[in-house]
Amino acid sequence: MNKTQEFIEQSKTKESSFKKRIANIKLNSLLEITKAINNNIPTDGLFAIYESILIHQLNIPKIALYTYTNSWRCVLKHGINTDVEDIKVEVELLKYKEITEIDLVASDSNIEAFDIIIPVHHKNQPLAYLLIGDIDEQKIEISPAIKHLPFVQTLTNVMMVAIENKRLFRENLLQVASRKELELASEMQAMLFPDKLPNDSTLNVNAYYQPHHQVGGDYYDFIRLNENEVAFCVADVSGKGVSAALLMANFQANLRALFKHNSSLSEIAHDLNTIVFGNAKGEKFITIFLAKYNILTRMLTYINAGHNPPLVLSADTIFNLTTGSIGVGMLQEVPRIREGIMHMSPNTVLVCYTDGLVEQNDENGDEFGMDKLKQIILKKKDADVKKINTSIILALDKFKQDVSYADDIALFSCKFL
Repeated sequence: MNKTQEFIEQSKTKESSFKKRIANIKLNSLLEITKAINNNIPTDGLFAIYESILIHQLNIPKIALYTYTNSWRCVLKHGINTDVEDIKVEVELLKYKEITEIDLVASDSNIEAFDIIIPVHHKNQPLAYLLIGDIDEQKIEISPAIKHLPFVQTLTNVMMVAIENKRLFRENLLQVASRKELELASEMQAMLFPDKLPNDSTLNVNAYYQPHHQVGGDYYDFIRLNENEVAFCVADVSGKGVSAALLMANFQANLRALFKHNSSLSEIAHDLNTIVFGNAKGEKFITIFLAKYNILTRMLTYINAGHNPPLVLSADTIFNLTTGSIGVGMLQEVPRIREGIMHMSPNTVLVCYTDGLVEQNDENGDEFGMDKLKQIILKKKDADVKKINTSIILALDKFKQDVSYADDIALFSCKFL
């Protein structure tokens, strides 16, 4: 074998050895990342292993890794002096679907400090962008960083998919826990509503409640005070969701306690205002229609504290009950509280509701409104109140069609027999 052939054989041997070493590095790197993922190493630990592979094993001296969680941000950087936070991923990187050399991209931003853009996608969604810079920019075509870009992309993809799966798993656990908490809260809130409403020779009562979410801030109640007197109310907390439901639960407990120790609606409304303002610190308030009815005298005493005016149907005439005050909790002291009083003739119908009913929009943005509500009550005046309430809700569903409910809805109707 002459010297030329010997040199060629040595070169082939060295090249083969080099390829084997690189192949081992790649295999070991994937095994290391995979083992870390299987051992449920925290995200910071995965990034540390990944950074070590890129810098110390693949000899990539400049790196910047951008990932997305609510917003794009740089989660890993090494070997650079430029401010990588100034790079706007949405504007400068999202458009790249393939590995791209930066010197082929016209740009005057900080991405010019790098040589290569490596996008990482999963199910057609961008997960990350890795920017790398090479040691010898004059010989970029033979750099180890350039030779093994597909492997770097694969390694990054494996890690980012694992991190994304961990994030989705955590989110799913939180959602499951939150869903269970809401289900429990919904069950507990349902227990606050009266389980039985009267339907006898003196009163025919029916109610309907639908929270915007699983729990809400609308409320109705019916309380039998003694043999001849009953009290009822419909209320609406400003806002929605859990915070509104908690305030309403506190309101319900206080309302029932106050009725046991006080016979004056004005005093009850005043005390409720003090309690709600103290609990909500003026950030929330409650509108209430509060009433007391004497079965023997047929007299209804009421206070409308900033609530949607209930409708009374008597002798084919509909009118509103508006006498009262501002909502409780709006001010530290209610400037004036007035009580309304009226005689309830036989077969008079009272319909109380919250604003979620009349303010519900259809697909054109029009509101259900008071006129439609009045028309239904007039049309169903001879029916029992369950049929009246059912007709109202069916008409509302038909009106809104596919539009979602925008607010909680409470409906409380009573016919005085």
